[in-house]
Amino acid sequence: MNHTTRLALRLALSLVDPATADELAERLRPELLDLLADRFGLPKGVVEELLGGDAAQMRAALSIDPEEWLLGAAELGDPVVGLALWHAVFRDAEDDRRGAMIKIPDLLATLLHAADLADPRWYDDGGLFPVLYETRVGRSLVPILTSGFPGLNVVGLAVFGVHLPPQAVVDACLSLLELWGSTEPFTRLLDLLEDIPTLDPGHPWLPDLLRQAIDAPDPESLLREHRPAGEWADPDHVRALLELRYGDGPSVKPDGLDWDLIRREHERLPLGKAPGYSGNYGPGLLRLTQWEGCPADLVRESFCNDPYETARCAAELPFEFLAEAAAHDIPQSPILQRGIREGRLPLHRVLTEMTPAADILRALPYDHEPTRKAVADLVDPLGADPVNWLTYYDRMRRFPRHSVAGLIADVTDPGSRKKRCTSWPRPRKANFPPGHTPEDSRAAFLGMFECAPQEVQIAVVPHFDPLAVQQFLLEGNPSPAVRDAVAAAHGLPAQLAMAAGYARDDKLEYLLDLDEPAVDAQLFRHFSLDRSEGARLLAGRLRGGGTRPVPEELLAELDDIVVSQDRDRLLAGLGSGDLSVARRVLGRLQLHLPASRLRLLIAVWERGGPDAVREILAMDRLPVTLRRQTEKLLDVPDGLERLRARLAEEEAPDRLAAYLIRPGDRPEKRLNRLLSEGLEPPWSALVAAHRAGTLSADLVDALVEERPDCPRELLLAGLGNGPERWGSWTDAALRNGSLTLEDLLDHTAPAEAAADLLHRYRYGHPDDRFPDETWRPVRERVAALAREHLGSDAEAWSVCLRLLPTFAGTLPELAATAGAITRVPG
Repeated sequence: MNHTTRLALRLALSLVDPATADELAERLRPELLDLLADRFGLPKGVVEELLGGDAAQMRAALSIDPEEWLLGAAELGDPVVGLALWHAVFRDAEDDRRGAMIKIPDLLATLLHAADLADPRWYDDGGLFPVLYETRVGRSLVPILTSGFPGLNVVGLAVFGVHLPPQAVVDACLSLLELWGSTEPFTRLLDLLEDIPTLDPGHPWLPDLLRQAIDAPDPESLLREHRPAGEWADPDHVRALLELRYGDGPSVKPDGLDWDLIRREHERLPLGKAPGYSGNYGPGLLRLTQWEGCPADLVRESFCNDPYETARCAAELPFEFLAEAAAHDIPQSPILQRGIREGRLPLHRVLTEMTPAADILRALPYDHEPTRKAVADLVDPLGADPVNWLTYYDRMRRFPRHSVAGLIADVTDPGSRKKRCTSWPRPRKANFPPGHTPEDSRAAFLGMFECAPQEVQIAVVPHFDPLAVQQFLLEGNPSPAVRDAVAAAHGLPAQLAMAAGYARDDKLEYLLDLDEPAVDAQLFRHFSLDRSEGARLLAGRLRGGGTRPVPEELLAELDDIVVSQDRDRLLAGLGSGDLSVARRVLGRLQLHLPASRLRLLIAVWERGGPDAVREILAMDRLPVTLRRQTEKLLDVPDGLERLRARLAEEEAPDRLAAYLIRPGDRPEKRLNRLLSEGLEPPWSALVAAHRAGTLSADLVDALVEERPDCPRELLLAGLGNGPERWGSWTDAALRNGSLTLEDLLDHTAPAEAAADLLHRYRYGHPDDRFPDETWRPVRERVAALAREHLGSDAEAWSVCLRLLPTFAGTLPELAATAGAITRVPG
């Protein structure tokens, strides 16, 4: 069964009355058994045995919480069921797979508590106990070690005792003593350790203690004397320790768990290590550092093992470790940003003690207002003197042992004889295109510089080199006044450098408002301008008002366009009217739609007159008939009006719809041509064609996939064409409100695709799911369909479910068909 048929069967059994549900369960016993086996993660034979083959019990099991049902199965203490439970992977309430032994903490303990340990099936080859013995590492150890198994089985204690703290080992010995009523298990354990020298119990004192217990008149009292009261007495504490070793570990330290106990156990068997395995195993020690109050010595040990992750994750990282982090070449940014934001790292010490200054400045969280204020206060002594700032930048690279504050003190020391800079040290040109911010003193300097007051920035930016100007304008956030000061000092090269790379919307608006030809050309090349903005540039329309001939810089960009990659950018000039642009559009592209050719001719005529049109016709790039007809109109007084009338005919909805609907090449290809040439789909005509039955399914699919905002009637038609099972345009249409979940139910075909989509939006990835309240109309609609077509007829329900995988229609049609079949007189 797939998830769709599982969902359908569960839904069916939940909708009908109990008597009908029992009858339906009887009819669909094999399918129901498959469903339950999948739900509980057990073999079908085991599920059938547990439920006694009774269909009513099988149906009732669907409504039981899987964890509760599996615990009930464990309470039987059956060896066969126990082995199946060990391997069980059930489905939780969200339909996600979960390992039963890992997810249900007491499952194995419940099973062992109910077990008859004298039953040889536990110990047979292929039985549960030999399987447990083979579990030497991994999360599966946690349920074994917390179930009491080492205290029930001699081999279990020999194999697993190494993982337990000493106190828990003594508890296991006491359990064996009580279970056997004698010290015989101790003798067997000693024999086992002697026969298998490689079997390390993990506790060197254990053999001697067992020998003493064998000889003692009161072995129980002896064992209890060796078991300190209160230590590892809480099962939750033991579980937390073992999950640290072999699982994910709890995110917080359990109440009452003593750090000294943890440290002693870590010294015995280091967290993150596994017996018999070399190297590190698991994140135990690292997880421990995330607990509040973790001792510094444990944090340091974790840091030595994994400096990067410890620095990133530890709840508290001692300040002294930061210098060591730098020595390990660990990026400072995640450490400082988290520590400063959370108030764990003293900002003053970071700025005055940590080195090198460049690394610290690059790592600071400048979007954190206290940080910006602290840096602003720190740089105040530099004032508005450009020499101070340029000298700071120079010395930051030359003297890496200084802290941020120490370097400022060095620069402003009136008695210093070190060289001072009156111009930018080692100037560099701007990059075209710009690269990423270099990981050096430039980025550090600019981050610090942005914290200075506006008047200081205005005084210093004239002394920047071209690369610093580019980085400051592109990656910084200068105020309009500072930006104007940069432009005034560095001129057009600064604006060109800014236009050469990605810029936020406000910066893009600033650059476009300049109406500077070279800047416009850079923006046209490097930015994905929307079509209307590209059309404005290629028409020579200015943001400040008026029109100009399209500059040579922009025309050169058109010449450099790779048509196979950027056809749409060139087509933005289709309605420009500028003769130079029109010649390039027509010379490099084939215009597929008559309306596009006419729009180009009309735009050129309106802007350049008949002579400009003659130049276009002379290119011999238009159909012969169109050229001849246009040549005749050039000398006619109303020629332009007649050409506009022709355009209106070609842009008529029926004409465009006919272009899209005509047989021939692929519909999606024709639609792409229409859209790329700046035309909107003729929605009214397309809807009419759909109603008339002349709109192909392929064209509907192309329309809804390309334009999920298309008319609702076409979206509904698209649902009937079998949308992709994992959604595509359906996502966008549901999110923008064009479709509802009820629409998926009523209109998606085939029926299984509808159920599949509904399952995805209910149980799929969290990002895909819809809130519970949106499902109420769907549930009501499903119930209404069931009452209308299927009612209490178990045969109708059975037919409906069996038809689902192959039925070509919608879910409502499926219900109606199933109901009709069963109502036909015999």
